Parts: sequence; structure tokens; C-alpha cells
Amino acid sequence: MKKNNIIYIAGGARSGKSGYALTLASSYQNKIYIATAEACDNEMKQRIELHKAQRDKSYLTIEEPYRLGPVLLNIQEQYDVVIIDCLTLWLSNLFVKDEKERAFEIDFFLKSLCSFSKPLIIISNELGMGIVPENKIARQFRDEMGTLNQKTAQKSGEAYFMVSGLPLKIK
Repeated sequence: MKKNNIIYIAGGARSGKSGYALTLASSYQNKIYIATAEACDNEMKQRIELHKAQRDKSYLTIEEPYRLGPVLLNIQEQYDVVIIDCLTLWLSNLFVKDEKERAFEIDFFLKSLCSFSKPLIIISNELGMGIVPENKIARQFRDEMGTLNQKTAQKSGEAYFMVSGLPLKIK
């Protein structure tokens, strides 16, 4: 990896982002997977179980739906590679918080990336390629996700866009 050890992977739903992240991390020994999803219904529980089944037993998994920044700071020197899956669900979780708290968590996360010295693979969905959402909250989410994606990609040393299971290197 380059001097900047952050790899950013974006793409649409079911585009192969998580599988590609696992491939990139496969050669490392001491691996951690930070899952941001919350099992709020049966369908989401099934999705989480599918993601768990894709990972081998060499991963330690931390489920963290809100406080990514503090988790990164606490684990940064303990693992050979870290995967965050995914920023989209994390931001969705933060939308239940008030705007100031959400902004604080996002800022803390982005600042924590600056001090991260180990390989860090960050997965996110690209939401800005579809139709403009009909309602205000959906437009606000799309806009905030776009801003978070841009800021994360700018901090990365490498960036990929996944299309039909194929990685397109964009940085």
C-alpha cells in the first residue's frame, strides 16, 4: 500500500464492495471487521448473517453503529488491517441523532483517519447516481452521504469504484 494506508471502496448496492475488501485484506494475519449495521428487522438480520458468512474465522468483528472515530483510535495499532463496512449504514444510524451530534461524530471519524497508520479499508455506497429523492430527509441523507464520501475519498491513498463485481481504480 501507499504511504497513506486508507483504501476507499464505493459502489452501488450489491456491486461487490465487501467481497473486494475481503480480498484486499486476505493476506493479512491480524484482521478486524467493523460492522456498522443494526439488525432492526428480519431482512436486515439475514443480510448481516450473509456478510458474516463471507468472512473467515480470522476476523475479529466489532459491531459499532455510532462511534467509529473512538473505535478507530482505540484499535489503530492492534491489527494488521481494518475493514469498515459501511459508511452508508453508519450515516443512516446517525440520522436518528440530532444534527449537532451527527456532525460531531462525522468530524471525529474524519479526524481519526489522519492518525491511522495501519491499512484501513473503508466501504461506502455511492448514492448520487440515481434519481433525486422525493422527500426532504432522503435528499438530505443523499447530500450528506455525498459529502462524507468525498471527504473520505480525499483522505484515501487508493480509491475504487465497484461495478458488477469489478473494481475500477479511480485513485
